[in-house]
Amino acid sequence: MSKNKRKQYSAEFKAKVALAAIRDEASRFGVHPTMINNWKRALLEGASEVFDKGQKSRKQMEVQVDELYRQIGQLKVERDFLAKGLDS
Repeated sequence: MSKNKRKQYSAEFKAKVALAAIRDEASRFGVHPTMINNWKRALLEGASEVFDKGQKSRKQMEVQVDELYRQIGQLKVERDFLAKGLDS
């Protein structure tokens, strides 16, 4: 028994078809209109993330750097405390 396999499309192909749909040229790809509309909607909803991606990465890095500096400060305090204990 063979299963009815669904056709898999790459992200690049989906983007290409979605962009064509915005220009009303997607029918030439032979993809069901419902899929085209779904991809077009996903493209339009997610388009702003393309431009925010750098900002999110930068903010995530800043949070990570702040956390690392906090850990370094804590380790310095602990090291100094232990060093004073050994000097006594």
